[in-house]
Parts: sequence; structure tokens; C-alpha cells
Amino acid sequence: MSADVVALAAELLAIPSTTRDEGRAVEFVARWLVARGWNVTVQEVTPGRGNVWASRQGGGVTLSTHLDTVPPYVPPRSQGGKLFGRGACDAKGIAAAMLTAADRLAAAGEERVDLLFVVGEERGSDGARIANQLPATSKFLINGEPTESILASGSKGALRFIARTRGREAHSAYPHLGESAIAPMLRLLPELETLELPRDKVLGDTTINIGLIRGGTEANIIPGLCEAEMMIRLVGDPAPVKKAIGTWAAGRAEIEYGSYTPAQHFHTVPGFEAKPVAFATDVPLLTNWGTPLLFGPGSIHVAHTTEEFVAVDELRASVGHYERLVRSLIQG
Repeated sequence: MSADVVALAAELLAIPSTTRDEGRAVEFVARWLVARGWNVTVQEVTPGRGNVWASRQGGGVTLSTHLDTVPPYVPPRSQGGKLFGRGACDAKGIAAAMLTAADRLAAAGEERVDLLFVVGEERGSDGARIANQLPATSKFLINGEPTESILASGSKGALRFIARTRGREAHSAYPHLGESAIAPMLRLLPELETLELPRDKVLGDTTINIGLIRGGTEANIIPGLCEAEMMIRLVGDPAPVKKAIGTWAAGRAEIEYGSYTPAQHFHTVPGFEAKPVAFATDVPLLTNWGTPLLFGPGSIHVAHTTEEFVAVDELRASVGHYERLVRSLIQG
């Protein structure tokens, strides 16, 4: 008997699984698949948490998304034709739709479909990095993120960096004895808006978000260190962006680069609407799983909010969309 995707999504939403604490969700998904006759491998990422790979015949299409969520946990509720809760659209609702679609395909005799559920996507993607070591045989990878049930033609990349300014601590009653590290940062940050950064005809503009600012230790101490942690959304080669940042910071701030995810252009399928998205995904880390596509129900605009939801009708429809995509790709 085919699973009810909404009920399955609600079960997943009822299991807290913030990044690094996905163990219960992993166990639930693995048991669900084993009970339905899938060959299941749980690949340990760190003790107590791992990726779930389910297969039958292989050699076709892998449906993949992540089981972890951002904090805080928000329990599921149904209201006004919407399913609310942490992970409703990012990405447990998607996981439920993929599970249901793959199980329907298998029941109908199409066994060239795999499932891959990873951990850690919201914080560093350690699950995807390790999942790429599995002996994948699929020719296509359909990654699941909330794209409003529209195929993504591409996605922006991401580059983290920290800018640091340094000063000299002193008692705040005698500011001439010190040098503020915060004051130069306050002069620097507004200048980011004036930088000439790359633009792509599909993905649009490069953007920079100032996400965190840290500085000083006490109100009565001249601050000796200030840091601003930022995220760049890339549309192509990071080299010209780094050059612009280097020119902006030259002689005024130290720059330390962090994690990097390249921009992507995705495979599309005739008959499905396609448009680019601005967020980054695990896709660049899953190169061994086949030519990538990106598709999922729900909107990124409500992901990571306390009112995260997916429309019930869209969630139900997405099961059929995944089935159609898989069949179209397999049939060539």
C-alpha cells in the first residue's frame, strides 16, 4: 500500500534533527525503507549519525536531500491547507515526497531509482562529503531543496570570509592611550556596497551578507579586535570576487576565507518550468551521483523561519512530479 506523503512528512517533522543530532531521523528513514524491501546502507559520518542510501537495481536516478534542520525545533501542525514545522519545506517534506515517489516507482516495477539522505547540510555538509565515497551507479541526481516545484536552472555558490581589524586596548576614560578596532570596521563595511562584482545572465548578481559582527570585551575598554563574518553568494569564478575584496581590505583589514561552494548550472527537462535560485546546495559535493537536477516543493522564503511550511496540495503533487522526472530521465 502506498504511503500517505503528508502523514509521512508529519512523522518526520515530529523527530527533532538539528545538525549533529540527526540520529533518530536517520534510524526512522532506514527502518521505513527496510520494511518496504529496499537494500539499505547507513554510512556513518560521525558516531550516532549517518547517511542513508537505499537501492534496488541501480544505474538510473538518485533522489537525494538532507535530514538535518536548522535550530530551533518547531513541532508540526496542520492549518489552513498547510503543514507547518521545522523542516516542512527544508527538507523533510521533500524527503517524504521522495520516499513516497521512489516506493511507488518500485511497486510499479521501476527499480532503477535510488534514494540518498544525507546529514549535516545546514552546517558544513559533512554528510555529502562522505556520501561521495559511496559506490554510486546512478546517471542522474535529483537533489531536493524548496524550489516552489520548479526545476532550478542553476544555483549561486557561496564563499564565507572574515574581515578583521585590530586596535590597541586601553581604559575608556583615556581613549588617547588606545586605538579602537571597531571604528575602522564601521568605516569599511558600508564600502562593500560600492564594489563592482560579477553578474551572470542566468544567476544574476553577486551579493554579500554581513552576517555576524564581533568586537570588544567591555564598554569601558577601548576594543582591540573587531571581526565581521560574511557570506558571498557567487555567480561564477570566485577569483574576481576575491580580488575585489582584497582591494577593499588592502592595508585596512585582514581577510580569512572559509568554506566555498561553487555556483552551479543544472540539467532541465522539457515540460518542466525552470528558473535559477540564489541559495547553495550539496550538489557540488555529490559529483559521483550523476548529472544534477534541483527540484522540490515549498519556498525558500519561509525556510529557516518559525513559520516554515509547505502547502499540502503542493506536497502531494510533488510525488507525481518526482515520478515523472525519474521516468523521463531513465527513458532518455
